[in-house]
Formats: sequence, structure tokens, C-alpha cells
Amino acid sequence: MIEIKNLHKSYPMGKESLHVLKGLNLKIEEGEFVSIMGSSGSGKSTLLNIVGLLDVHDEGEYILDGELIENLNEKKAAVLRNKFLGFVFQSFNLINYKTALENVSMPLYYAGVGRKERQKIAMEYLEKVELGAWANHLPSELSGGQKQRVAIARALVTKPKVVLADEPTGALDSTTTDSVMDLLKDINNEGMTVFVITHEEEVAEQTKRIVRLKDGVIISDEKVNQKVKA
Repeated sequence: MIEIKNLHKSYPMGKESLHVLKGLNLKIEEGEFVSIMGSSGSGKSTLLNIVGLLDVHDEGEYILDGELIENLNEKKAAVLRNKFLGFVFQSFNLINYKTALENVSMPLYYAGVGRKERQKIAMEYLEKVELGAWANHLPSELSGGQKQRVAIARALVTKPKVVLADEPTGALDSTTTDSVMDLLKDINNEGMTVFVITHEEEVAEQTKRIVRLKDGVIISDEKVNQKVKA
């Protein structure tokens, strides 16, 4: 599903350059639930941005669903994002003046789906995350956990092959974190590939594979023994 070969990425820093990713090799199969861990500056957000087609790499190869990603203009990148990827962010990125239903339906609007159909689909996904009763509420009327559930519903409406979650529980308390992670597990159990960026060990341990980055290189890549909750 996602294959990265000898990936390099640098950013200009005055007269010098900052080498952020240093020859990464990573393969994520369809249906995996993977967390990418690392401290600030390890390169995990840069990796997410490249995988999410929000940034481009300097060297190496990135293959998404069998397609080599190179020389993309913004229009082609947007088409691929809409087709393959759903995004969940720590800050939710909801539009404050739009209801939960309107926020969830936004990707369908950009996909050219008619108003009646996109509202129907958006409501189905709000109900999937147990927020059907909150469809007409604004983000300011929702708790942090509810906002993240709306964001997850929005990520799912276009039926992407991969959900990319960037610190999805970073703004949540531990109880709400567990409920959001349970939702991501359910999505994964339905066959969707889930790719989580996190610095929280407790979150990473709820995924099925942990890849650890340090200074732009992978230092470990291990399967997780799932713990059964009491």
C-alpha cells in the first residue's frame, strides 16, 4: 500500500540545510495499523507530510498503491489525496461556522457529490462514530473527543484506502484517548490501513506495529503484542 525506498528530505536553513530524513526504507501493507514514534525533530511529521502528499521528497522513491509518486503538480496531488487518503489532526481542523454534518460532508463537496447525497453519506458516517444526534451542532458546542470523532468521520466519507492520523489524541484526556483509539481500531478491523504519528507510548501500544524514528532514521520496527483489556 505504502512503500518508501531510500527516502531523503532536507530543508534550507540559511546558508546550510537541515537533513531531516536520511535514507528511510519503509513498507506498509494494506490493512496494517502502524504508529510512527519519535521525539520532536525525529522526522515523523515530515514523513507524514510526504506520505500525505503535502510535501515532496528530495531523493528516493515513494510508491502509493502501486503508483510511483513523482513530479506531481498540486492538482494531481489533490486528486490522489482525495482518492486514497483521509486525514485526522491533533487540532481537529474543523470549520468553526459549519455544523458537524457540514464539516463531514466537505470532502464530498470537493469530490463533486450532489448536496442531497453528500448529506446522506455524511449522516451515515456521523452515526458510525455515534454522533448522529449532534449533526446540527457547531464545533464550539462539542467536546474535544466529539470534535475528533467528527474529524474521523470526515476522514472516512470518501472511503480512503489509508487514514493518516497526526497526533490524533494529543489534545485529549486519557479516557477520550482510549475511545478515539478504539474507533481507529474498529476502522482498521474493517480493513482500512491506519497510519498514526504519535509521541505517546500508550497510544503506540494500541496499534499493531511501532516504527521508531530518531534523527531521521528508523531505529526499530516491531510488531506489537496486543494486550487484552480487563
